[in-house]
Amino acid sequence: MNSFTRNTLILLLGLTLGVTLTVAGSVVAERQTTSGPEQLPLETVQALSEVFQRVKENYVEEVDDKTLLENAIRGMLTGLDPHSSYLDEKATTELRIGTSGEFGGLGIVVGMEDGFVKVVSPIDDTPAARAGIRSGDLIIKLDDKSVKGMSLDDAVKQMRGEPGSEIELTVVREGEDKPLTFELTRDKIRVESIKARTLTDGYGYVRISNFQTRTGSDLRKEISQLKKDNDGKLKGLVLDLRNNPGGLLDAAVSVSDAFIESGDIVSIKGRSDDNKQTARATPGDIINGAPIVVLINEGSASASEIVAGALQDHRRAIIMGSESFGKGSVQSVIDLQNKTAIKLTTALYYTPDMRSIQAEGIHPDIELSNVTVAAKTDDGLTPLREADLGGHLMNGSSDDESQTDNGDSSDAEEGESDDQDSLVQDDYPVFEALNLLKGLDLLTNRK
Repeated sequence: MNSFTRNTLILLLGLTLGVTLTVAGSVVAERQTTSGPEQLPLETVQALSEVFQRVKENYVEEVDDKTLLENAIRGMLTGLDPHSSYLDEKATTELRIGTSGEFGGLGIVVGMEDGFVKVVSPIDDTPAARAGIRSGDLIIKLDDKSVKGMSLDDAVKQMRGEPGSEIELTVVREGEDKPLTFELTRDKIRVESIKARTLTDGYGYVRISNFQTRTGSDLRKEISQLKKDNDGKLKGLVLDLRNNPGGLLDAAVSVSDAFIESGDIVSIKGRSDDNKQTARATPGDIINGAPIVVLINEGSASASEIVAGALQDHRRAIIMGSESFGKGSVQSVIDLQNKTAIKLTTALYYTPDMRSIQAEGIHPDIELSNVTVAAKTDDGLTPLREADLGGHLMNGSSDDESQTDNGDSSDAEEGESDDQDSLVQDDYPVFEALNLLKGLDLLTNRK
């Protein structure tokens, strides 16, 4: 072995040991107290050193040592799973900006699949959502650059940028014969976590787009306002977690705790005792036991799956929609000495019934297909009813004057019908959730 190879081997050996001690110091210490530290496979380290030398000497273009070593670290992490990665100084800074809730970009939460960038979900009211980007889309080109072979961090860097700047996305979508092209203009992404409104008297709707620091407290404020708007009480609640990519674990626990009186909410289990913990509910239910329907779909991931799983296992809500994304792993950002960091998968989430979310997702209690409901055409034909038949028998009610043959109804009934028709066309799953809540309330009152 020449001096270059030997020096490189020492360098890489020190690098490997440094990363190991930084990432898993507690694990190494534990092993030292039992059977001693695990020995590095020196033959593999030597092979790494040899590859380093061959690249330095034979690659078509000259590459500096720093670039090669950073790429080696990236490969070490990206080879583990789609969510572990190396963050250089710029990427670490961008990560801090991204978690602040405001940044310049497109508003897409993404992951990697088969070398392409997969859309986990578009964020509400962002350029991506407005352009029609959907959960499950595979991004194959950014402008004229193929994403094949591009790291996830590099792809995210290219999609972010100054508000007002443009980018072209080429995506492959299931069911489409050819790739789709979208022209998007970057914007300042301000993620509002909570939106709420009354669907109809007594029934509320809360949309959580992602989980931020204030999501739990904001939820309580919105529910309080919904109660005031509905004579101090809700008969039912639709909790919409569709296309919610997740966010902060503490926020997911806070939202779940708002509806669960006692027991476990989520358990986190990793290799070491430091990565094992269980979050428990505290007494109190902000809607006093009123029924809940939670809407999920394939874009519901991570923290939103924790909420859906907790409410489902506690029999506190009915889950409606399609199977969720299945992102049940915990990523820890570990700062390194040179202002860089690594994002490392350190544990898995488990629901109260100890179901693992990872790669399984949450299965809805009631499945809804992705359907589009269109308004009926004005062809002059309407279904016949008994009241439309000539010489039909009257209802028999003593209030004969209220029985009319022309189908007229009061203004209030017409207004409610219009609202229902609009809801069916605009958001069919919400319409179905509302009908289910009404049925549950009716059944409860009859009992």
